[in-house]
Amino acid sequence: MYDLILRQANLSDGRSGVDIGVRDGRIAAIGPGLAGPAGTEIDAAGRLVSPPFVDAHFHLDSALSLGQPRLNRSGTLLEGIALWGEAKPSLSVETLVERALRYCDLAVAQGLLAIRSHVDVGDPRLVTVEALLHVRERVRPYLDLQLVAFPQDGYLRGPGIAESLDRALSMGVDVVGGIPHFERTMADGALSVERLCRIAAERGLPVDMHCDESDDPLSRHIETLAAETIRHGLQGRVAGSHLTSMHSMDNYYVSKLIPLIAEAGIHAIANPLINITLQGRHDTYPKRRGMTRVPELMAAGVNVAFGHDCVMDPWYSLGCGDMLEVAHMAVHVGQMTSLAAMQSAFDAVTVNAAKALGLEGYGLDIGCHADFVVLQARDPIEAIRLKAHRLAVIRRGKVIARSAHKVSELMLDGRPRHLDTAGYAPPAGNL
Repeated sequence: MYDLILRQANLSDGRSGVDIGVRDGRIAAIGPGLAGPAGTEIDAAGRLVSPPFVDAHFHLDSALSLGQPRLNRSGTLLEGIALWGEAKPSLSVETLVERALRYCDLAVAQGLLAIRSHVDVGDPRLVTVEALLHVRERVRPYLDLQLVAFPQDGYLRGPGIAESLDRALSMGVDVVGGIPHFERTMADGALSVERLCRIAAERGLPVDMHCDESDDPLSRHIETLAAETIRHGLQGRVAGSHLTSMHSMDNYYVSKLIPLIAEAGIHAIANPLINITLQGRHDTYPKRRGMTRVPELMAAGVNVAFGHDCVMDPWYSLGCGDMLEVAHMAVHVGQMTSLAAMQSAFDAVTVNAAKALGLEGYGLDIGCHADFVVLQARDPIEAIRLKAHRLAVIRRGKVIARSAHKVSELMLDGRPRHLDTAGYAPPAGNL
């Protein structure tokens, strides 16, 4: 007896026409023609079934805050940071929670069931931390939310920030963050990397640093991050996010740098929508693309994941939580148009991102959590091309969202329903 059988599914790893049997929230069987009975059966009819989308890099504290206190007129990273600094004194726990929950509803409707969010710890009140710790517990039944203690203004740049980061970790934040290229000097940036990696090693925590989010080819903090990762025995637990300076670096230097990143087991997280928007702002023509060297990193065996980074905030006025849009941009910017490269772009918003976050039980194998997205596409490449509609989102074997006529309908019980979903119940049977 299965709780759910999902029939005639094409899986994102290439298997086709298989049934997935679910029992007690986990995958119990995979194969053709599974015998019933089942509490619920869904006929995927040859459509793509993927593990859920994973956003490896996001800022949930600023999401949906566009226009507060004003718009980013220059469109630059630095004006965005300045705007966020102006907004911070007026932030409240209640406002942060409300915006974050609205975004989490949107994420679930898009099949996005795991997010790593950086949380600014620069305000000594730590209202962002308090709010998102609360949100993490609220969304736990339907979304995995990891929090990164992120010193937006630099770990060493201002008084009290180091203490605030330490307090945030003691409050229960999951990951140690940093932003070495925003310290006042290159030496301070390197020192911040060393200190933050030491903190992570002492606390047994992962690291995820905004690293070299710059057009400056001499911004080389990823080199220091790789060295400190090896020194502190953190291999496999460290991510370097953005790494955009690599697009401007000398090829000879990069030929040494990428093997060092691979040796350190660092996860590289690119943010295609934001990198292509914020980088190259000082260029006339030719204008640099901004995204890091994704194909080259992948070819060297580095685990590369993608993040959405921002949605309607001081840095980015667009976005809808769609990780297929992120993959779609990466395919274009990275010239990843071979069949294998497009599959890799899909992996970067699913399995690679899950690996970067260290998600337990993620995947499409027996024993994994029964978490799936059914897409209006036959395979990952078609899903990216069409930015395919999510027909059903399944969490621990239960349908939590369906899409009909391009309208997502959430069915998340026991919490505020920010979307108009009252009274909706999922029908059994065919999609």
